[in-house]
Amino acid sequence: MKVREIVDALNLKVLSGAQGLDKEVEGCYVSDLLSDVMGNAEMGNIWITLQTHKNVMAIASLKELAAVILVKGLTASEDTLEQSNEEGIPFLSTEAETFETAGKIYQMLNA
Repeated sequence: MKVREIVDALNLKVLSGAQGLDKEVEGCYVSDLLSDVMGNAEMGNIWITLQTHKNVMAIASLKELAAVILVKGLTASEDTLEQSNEEGIPFLSTEAETFETAGKIYQMLNA
């Protein structure tokens, strides 16, 4: 499944990194603890978080994640969005809570 399909199905807002919307999604990881994501997320995962600072992008790039979804209508800092555009890793936003977002992605990936 591609990032674009999840964006469309969940009506996510694309904040940056639109050139990466055709990346393949291999799974999903949910955490707000950066060291946890660094140690446990897998390449191709979508990362769901409420963290918005530049270190999020550094970890997303390091782990070669497919995209980052910010919950609760949050948006990332301007420097984070710029780096997202440079790296081609989509930063997405939803008004939904983490639990709801993760559940819907789980259903989509396991349909």
